[in-house]
Amino acid sequence: MATYKKKGQKKAKNAPVDHVEEESTTAEVFKNLEESASKSEQWIEKFQKPLFSGLVIIVALILGYIAYNSYIIEPKEQDAANELSFPKENFDLAVNATSDANALFTLALEGTNGKYGFVDIANKYSGTDAANLANYYAGISNLKLNNYKVAISYLENFTSNDAFLAPAALGAIGDAFADLNQNEDALSYYEKAANIQKNSATTPLYLLKAGNTALDLGDAKKAQALFSQIKNKYSKFSAANNIDMHINKAKYAQK
Repeated sequence: MATYKKKGQKKAKNAPVDHVEEESTTAEVFKNLEESASKSEQWIEKFQKPLFSGLVIIVALILGYIAYNSYIIEPKEQDAANELSFPKENFDLAVNATSDANALFTLALEGTNGKYGFVDIANKYSGTDAANLANYYAGISNLKLNNYKVAISYLENFTSNDAFLAPAALGAIGDAFADLNQNEDALSYYEKAANIQKNSATTPLYLLKAGNTALDLGDAKKAQALFSQIKNKYSKFSAANNIDMHINKAKYAQK
């Protein structure tokens, strides 16, 4: 029987190559970190003064803003709010007056005996909430006094997210344009008023005005669509204002 001689395996030498490579890599990482830190320190030293100056400016701006709000804006807001009470009182009296309403609206606009009116408040306290409201009331007052272009100017300077004031201001601009016989502009503002803050009080009112204006412009199809929105979405307003009659009128105008 043939026999085979087994070859002996060679012993591995004790050479921890992987360990040496790890140490080399770690050393290189630390070296890079040290170099980066050194460069960062050099950069900070180089730009230390500009950085400090920039920080001082930022702090100064923040403190200045706080001081401006505390010592200028807030007192101005309070003064403007206090001044608004006099013309607002006369405005409310004018709205509910059975006679001499024009005199009260004028008094609300112009003020008297050292008391500011809406015009003064809008000008002297510009940028405050009270001045913004003064623009609204000045616009409505001028509308009541038939000063339509002036009313539009004030109302366009009024801004609000209020569910009722925002549509009311746009609707009043629509009324002013309607009184100026600029029905295209009136229709545009009535539609804006209807859609800016949808609710059951103002939306159907301005949809109705928009529909009637569209009829006046000869666009019966659009008028019918506007009236139908009221019928479909605002049943109480529809019933109270006989919207079916308006829809039939628009349908008849299309024949």
